[in-house]
Amino acid sequence: MADLSARMLEGIRVLDLTRVVAGPSCTRTLADLGADVIKIEPPEGDLMRQGVPKAGGVAVGFTQQNAGKRHLSLDLSLPAGKDLVQRLAAISDVLVENYRPGVAGRLGLGYDAVSRANPGIVYCSVSGYGQNGPAAHRRAYAPVIHAELGLVELSARERGTEPLPEAVSHVDFGVGAQAATAILAALFHRLRTGEGQHIDVSMAETMLAMNEWTAVEAAGGFGDQISPFRPGKAALLQMRDGSWVQVPGNPTTWIFGVARALGKLDEMAAQGWHGKEDTQGKEDEIRQLMQRWAAEYESVADFEAALDAARIPLGKVKPLANVAREDWAVARGAFVDVDANGEAVSIPRSPFRFSSCEAGPTAGSRLQGADNRPVLKALLQLSDQELDALESTGVLISKP
Repeated sequence: MADLSARMLEGIRVLDLTRVVAGPSCTRTLADLGADVIKIEPPEGDLMRQGVPKAGGVAVGFTQQNAGKRHLSLDLSLPAGKDLVQRLAAISDVLVENYRPGVAGRLGLGYDAVSRANPGIVYCSVSGYGQNGPAAHRRAYAPVIHAELGLVELSARERGTEPLPEAVSHVDFGVGAQAATAILAALFHRLRTGEGQHIDVSMAETMLAMNEWTAVEAAGGFGDQISPFRPGKAALLQMRDGSWVQVPGNPTTWIFGVARALGKLDEMAAQGWHGKEDTQGKEDEIRQLMQRWAAEYESVADFEAALDAARIPLGKVKPLANVAREDWAVARGAFVDVDANGEAVSIPRSPFRFSSCEAGPTAGSRLQGADNRPVLKALLQLSDQELDALESTGVLISKP
């Protein structure tokens, strides 16, 4: 029988020098797969620790991104702090950093320095615009990339609104997933060749890869052609009970399937609408018509049953807070309770399911620097006296 306690990346040690969301989401994935992830925080701590709400004194958002890791905090501006991280890098399989290009090198922790001591290291740099080029020096957070890589403009154009901010840091999670994929590929390459690798993953190029309209826009857009795929124009409709649904696709083309399913083709004909060429430029009229049809149904279940005859899907608009109680989420174990410094927190488990290995967080999160002493004792064989000295000189930081 398969040992479901086994994990894919058992025995792989990851040194995590990342902060906020993009880098930590990458290393959270590696931790979920069984890697021993050692997170290094600066004296002021990861910015995500300032988030609210908190459980056990730890920000819940921080726990989501950093569950299953071991928490160290030290001052890299001090020579002894740099020395400790250099020594940890020398015995690690993977190092992930999301400093601006050049910062890691100035700290003595760039790829060249680390690989000299550890030629097999898989070293991943996550940045806004990559490690080279004229924009490499720029600071980048998700809203910056969303704006500059076309997401905000495209969304506004498709919705017919002024530019609006995104509520979710899409590109942070996207680049984290791309970085994790690249790290796994580099580990496989090392297994075959023994060679380490420097991986350069940029948020900007991730945003290009994660937008299905990048090539279309670069080629000049739709022009006069009619595309059935326009998620930014998907119809939002309200039932009689007040609930909302979203019907995917371009309403100017999908309305014919909806009309057929609901027995409304005669109304379409009365409007003079016989094909998609007749409905172009009539988005407002189409939405009003579809809303009138939707209002004939008491509930989402009734409307969904009617549309299912034409194999047209829909999604009920629901608050994120309710998802954990959905039948599918409960059946899949989509959420798991972890310990946040003594208090239980429910976080997403993992999107991965393996037939013979487990995936997901093995632990919760801790206070800043909570694992300083046990990790440095175990991995670098530091004595209590040496640790006391490092604490007293401000090299090691722990915060209640």
